[in-house]
Amino acid sequence: MDPELVSILDGNHFVLSDDVGDIYPCERAPAGVFSFDTRFVSCWRLTLNGKRLHSLSVDDLNHFETRYFLVPGAATHYVDAKLSVIRHRWVGASFDETITVLNHDTEPADVRIRIDVSADFADTAQLRLGYRSERPGRIHTRVEQECLRLSYERETFVRETIVSAREPHDTDAGGMTFTVRIPPHGRWSTGIHVHCVLLSSLGRDIRSTLAAHKGRQRVEMRAELADWMNSAPRLATDSRDLSTSYQRSLVDLGALRYPALSLRPRVPVGGMPWHMTLCGRDAIVTCLQTICFTPQLTPSTLLLLASGHGVESNDFREEEPGKILDEVRYGESAAFEDLPHAAYYGAADTTPLFVVLLDEYQRWTGDVELVRELEYESRAALRWIDEYGDLTGRGYLSYRRRNTEHGLENQGWKNSWDAVSYADGRLPGLPRSTCELQGYAYDAKLRGARLARLCWGDPAYADRLEREATELKVRFNRDFWLPREEYFAAALDGDGTPVDSLTSNIGHLLWSGIVDEDKADKVAGHLTGDRLFSGWGIRTLADDSRRYNPLGTHTGMIWPFDNSLTVWGLRRYGFDEQAVRVAEGLFDAAAFFNGRLPAAFAGYDRALTKNPVRRPGVDAPYSPSSGTTLLLLRVLLGIEPCGDRLTVDPAMSERLGRVELLDIPGPWGRLDAFARGRVRLDDAGPAARPATAAGR
Repeated sequence: MDPELVSILDGNHFVLSDDVGDIYPCERAPAGVFSFDTRFVSCWRLTLNGKRLHSLSVDDLNHFETRYFLVPGAATHYVDAKLSVIRHRWVGASFDETITVLNHDTEPADVRIRIDVSADFADTAQLRLGYRSERPGRIHTRVEQECLRLSYERETFVRETIVSAREPHDTDAGGMTFTVRIPPHGRWSTGIHVHCVLLSSLGRDIRSTLAAHKGRQRVEMRAELADWMNSAPRLATDSRDLSTSYQRSLVDLGALRYPALSLRPRVPVGGMPWHMTLCGRDAIVTCLQTICFTPQLTPSTLLLLASGHGVESNDFREEEPGKILDEVRYGESAAFEDLPHAAYYGAADTTPLFVVLLDEYQRWTGDVELVRELEYESRAALRWIDEYGDLTGRGYLSYRRRNTEHGLENQGWKNSWDAVSYADGRLPGLPRSTCELQGYAYDAKLRGARLARLCWGDPAYADRLEREATELKVRFNRDFWLPREEYFAAALDGDGTPVDSLTSNIGHLLWSGIVDEDKADKVAGHLTGDRLFSGWGIRTLADDSRRYNPLGTHTGMIWPFDNSLTVWGLRRYGFDEQAVRVAEGLFDAAAFFNGRLPAAFAGYDRALTKNPVRRPGVDAPYSPSSGTTLLLLRVLLGIEPCGDRLTVDPAMSERLGRVELLDIPGPWGRLDAFARGRVRLDDAGPAARPATAAGR
């Protein structure tokens, strides 16, 4: 998202405008009022007596609410402004704005207030790929007695924007005009309501019968946010930046939740503006990152993903039995299958990660019932790994797109077309077996075995899964290891040739536990060496690779969530100092971004840039980036569940000083974890780390 744009959001409803509050066509980002993958307002422009307004300041009140303080005229005339304007807006199931005009003069003011309104009903997926000017449907504008009604119709797909105002006004096809006289030192105000309607074939709003989608008042929304924040553990720390980042992350995670049309409990959306919908990978990773902070996110996510698991073989959607969704969208292109996003399965990692999340959830909550409820889907996911995921017959999870027109070329988390390459820049053949997929498969089998013994009463199945995991680990460490380079190949080519580029994916291997102990030291060294580590974080691709680009989405940029899983892996293998080094770089970057880490930022070396470099068009907030700060806290504190006990083994930087995480939920009720920074990054290794866990 462009840093100059102002945003408010609630679930998958969001508004992007300039710092005046106006919405107009913008090449930098998709400005507008959006809901369920449709832009319901594409122009929203306020003028006074025909003049544009200019911003004095913007109040960031809540994630769903903001306020603009404005004056008419050019900047040189601010000092003489006799009128000022306050725009107070909020978004929920609808969009509301209160416009207040203040007269600071000793004489009455005759004012013509105009709101220009239009709607193109563009599809978010189409906007991301490049706006398509010619569309099969038709846009209609109707001036009615009480409102301005804009609509888009394509067969049974109907979307409407209904604009109404509280005060008397004149309505035309282009907007609303208010002509008023404001007394000396007086004020005038009106409320404007924008109702976004998703009409069914019966002519009713699809959401009207769903309690979770009925409009909420601001008081209710504020109370919901307060409940969300109060339910999470409290952080007490000497680091003001860390505290700010923690609070910002919790607020953004609360904002990035929506009730799907098929399920009332809220689940995480991907990120604003491009992924304000259920994205399987993003939702799973976010839940993994936040399981000991906001465990309530996970059950609804697992249930929703399980309800949409693949049941047939479909090339267009890239669906297969047992496969877990990559993405669900509600826009026009999904409804008419212009794109496969009504339910798209083009991801090779969501399926094993589903099993990983289910086990992690059970470990942290003790909830056996949900594991039993999802036994069928979990077994189907584990079966998919071997029966459908092994496209080469060599025992490795791999992918090859089946929808050759619209499907993703790469179907791991690095899913841009050039994300997987040899060091010399060549692109490998298909199918591709990327290294991190093997780690996920290994972890899923071990965790599936644990669930089979604990919850499903099937020890024979558990034995088989553990045997398969052991065989996979042996095979992987033999075939993916590059002895001369001393790191794991990014992938195996379609013919089994190792793809020799050095990538951040090897950090996920440490997290999964698939790396042999005698190779882990070399892997950790590469992750924190100059080729990958910029000082702010670990790049997606080594800076001496042919395709390296510090602004390349998956060829050089730094992804915070990717780094957080790597930090988790570094600590798993005992590389505490390296874990702290990477975490500190991310904390420093978060401080520059005012606590909100974007989905990714540039991979320039820290010696070259005073601050981390933002790239326009990147999602922010982005749920796995919001989860990054939380996971880093968990990992550095070293908190892990052990039955009905919580263990603590911190590796905390001296710079962070005292860190206390209070009221951590789990089968134990609520417990606190305390640590004081002892790790000196200029030392050969970490110093002693005292730790305590106290009951509440």
